[in-house]
Amino acid sequence: MQALLSRFNKCISTMPFSMEVFIFSFLPFVLAVILLKTYISSSKSHKHLPPSPPKLPLIGNLHQLGSSPHRTLQVMAQTYGPLMLIHLGTVPILIASSVGAAREILKTHDVTFASRPKLNIPSKITYACKDIAFSPYGEYWRHVKNIAVLHLLSNKRVQSYRYVREEEVSHMMEKIRIDSESVVNLSELLVLLTNNVVCRVSLGKRYDGWNFKNLLDRTVMLLGSFSVGSYIPSLRWVDKLSGLEKKVDEVVKEFDEFLVGVITEHEQKKEVGAQDPDLVDILLEIQRDNLTGISIERDTIKAIVMVTFLSFESYIYTLWFK
Repeated sequence: MQALLSRFNKCISTMPFSMEVFIFSFLPFVLAVILLKTYISSSKSHKHLPPSPPKLPLIGNLHQLGSSPHRTLQVMAQTYGPLMLIHLGTVPILIASSVGAAREILKTHDVTFASRPKLNIPSKITYACKDIAFSPYGEYWRHVKNIAVLHLLSNKRVQSYRYVREEEVSHMMEKIRIDSESVVNLSELLVLLTNNVVCRVSLGKRYDGWNFKNLLDRTVMLLGSFSVGSYIPSLRWVDKLSGLEKKVDEVVKEFDEFLVGVITEHEQKKEVGAQDPDLVDILLEIQRDNLTGISIERDTIKAIVMVTFLSFESYIYTLWFK
């Protein structure tokens, strides 16, 4: 490269300088050098990467996934191997399609792959990923997980709500008995049963009205929506143009107003030490008494309560409607 530059300088020194010389001699040389450096750096950066199917600029391999991505990835794996790299827009995605590759990722190198990718819609809905499901792996995630394991999901705590489950099952059976002479939609009844149990355990009472159920449904649908800005940041304006950002903002505002009302209602309870505290009571107690050694923000309480509902709601959708 140095010898080539020296030779070029000698050539230029023997020629009268003009705009034509610059355009037809110097500019192509500069472009060639830039392309050469780009090729060299690209070769070095891709030296240790897994095999990858050809991709298009900007959109990567998005156009190849089709309506059944799992089948498309299976076909790709037969060509490129059990560990391959694809690009969804500008985001690199590592695909593991064998037991050995999955074991390496989930067991041997689990800490490296522990965090979920930060996507626009989940980040907005979960208060900038302050929940358990979407917060990045680290000190904060470990503290929030310990809250869930020790204070919310322990065997003793789960058994303490047995009477709630029994009462709601009895309520459902009674409804079936009353409507025994007509057609009964078991899917709807089981969804209602689950919602009632989660509401009573989390919030202390039922919220089985149409508005609350509709809010949950809209939130789950948005979590499963495709956000262009998450994969191609330069095209984030497409989400705004399509109305997706507006829908997310509306749902976030409605859910936040609902959660603020629930938390305020719990804070105003006269009996602070209720015999059967619900999820919000427990989180407020942890925040008030600093039981975990770290300060719990109000948004953290909202995010944990919200994800509790959304997890059950997503499970119901998967079980009954897919």
